Amino acid sequence: MSRPNLTTTLATRLVDLLRRSGFEEGAHVTEQWVADELDVSRTPVRKAMIFLAEVGILTREPNRGFFLARSAAALSRTDLDKGADVEQDAYFRIADDYVGGRFSGPFTAADVSRAYQLAPRQAERVLARMESEDLVRRRTGGRGWEFQHAFSTVEAHAQSYRFRMIIEPNALLEPDFAVDAGLFAQHRAQQEALLRGDILLLPRAELFQVNASFHEMLVGCSGNQFLLDAVRRQNRLRRLIEYRLQLDRSRLAGQAREHLRLLDLVEGGSVEEASVFLRNHLDKVRVIKTGS
Repeated sequence: MSRPNLTTTLATRLVDLLRRSGFEEGAHVTEQWVADELDVSRTPVRKAMIFLAEVGILTREPNRGFFLARSAAALSRTDLDKGADVEQDAYFRIADDYVGGRFSGPFTAADVSRAYQLAPRQAERVLARMESEDLVRRRTGGRGWEFQHAFSTVEAHAQSYRFRMIIEPNALLEPDFAVDAGLFAQHRAQQEALLRGDILLLPRAELFQVNASFHEMLVGCSGNQFLLDAVRRQNRLRRLIEYRLQLDRSRLAGQAREHLRLLDLVEGGSVEEASVFLRNHLDKVRVIKTGS
């Protein structure tokens, strides 16, 4: 299972450094300054800065270096800073523990409160959020909680992708498939925003929702409610494991570009080509995420 790689981790620290710097848009950001401030060597710094240029936080000019693409004040705090929000942190620790096989069987709010150092009301709010996302449910009679069935292994996650490779590309070929211009424009804007920095700036849950809703939108345009229901169920089941995998965000720029390419193909009338492209896209992501 993916964990944060060095580039993602260092890029996140660099965003926080830039946020505190007070720099204006267009400010020159040198590798040496970053290396000195973060106390790391220049080689990993360069990789992190290239990644930030790829996602639109920095710009890279040949023979000149890197420059800030937006003011420091416009950089919001990333959710990868542990402890920034006690309830948010607990939420993802619970998710990680469940996916990692360290959280099983029924439990109570008091158990969550003790295990994750939360006040009783905080534990209840975390569980209420997880319940609203169909991750946990109250046990019969209202005594305690239990996790809903969700993907918690690499094998199940790989099977989920293979299922989606059957459903989603064929949804584009449904006889009633029709482009919803408003929804296409909305999702195009969201994917473009990812490439302007949102890949690092959005919280994990919101980042998952942006990409999951993109696929739901495409399938929804098929006009076939059964296909849409199947994709929505897959998204509910894979939410926890996806939260964990999204700790490594370095692959998401390519994914966003492929989403934009899909929109171009469908809007251009090349639906059969889009169907093949979507299947290949899902297969590529499956291999990246599961290694199988």
